[in-house]
Amino acid sequence: MAVRATLRPVFIASFEAGAVRALPPRKEPDAEESQHTEDPPLRYAFPAAGEHHHGGISDGYCFRITFAAGRLDRTYTLVREFLQEQGYGDIPLPADAPELRAFRLPPRLRRQLSLFEDDGYVHNPLRILFPPPGGKPGALSLHLYDESTPGHLLRFHGRGG
Repeated sequence: MAVRATLRPVFIASFEAGAVRALPPRKEPDAEESQHTEDPPLRYAFPAAGEHHHGGISDGYCFRITFAAGRLDRTYTLVREFLQEQGYGDIPLPADAPELRAFRLPPRLRRQLSLFEDDGYVHNPLRILFPPPGGKPGALSLHLYDESTPGHLLRFHGRGG
């Protein structure tokens, strides 16, 4: 007897806004349609302040989006695919979810250090952060920074205005 698996919808949640939105089913565009409706990757066409794009929001310098696929390994796979699609494929990333977990703050110090350090992986121009204590398990928050902003490197590392 074969067991038939049903696909569940993928949700992208924004814990700050409190809204959860299901993604529409993926439709493969034909050749002519893809030439006219293809959005440029975020890395090369950074959204302006207040713009909602791909389920995330931008403040003009930082684009924030939260991924939650139930389990960390599935969520991290979604994050990696999103980064590849948006032009960040050349950024070094942890190989898999267990390697990403190595960047998590130690449990005993998490509350104290989370005030001063990011709880997750940081590599210019992105941060992959774990949810705050009590947040949704298996979720990851992705922050992408606009590299073309003057003083970006100092701002990214919290050293400039």
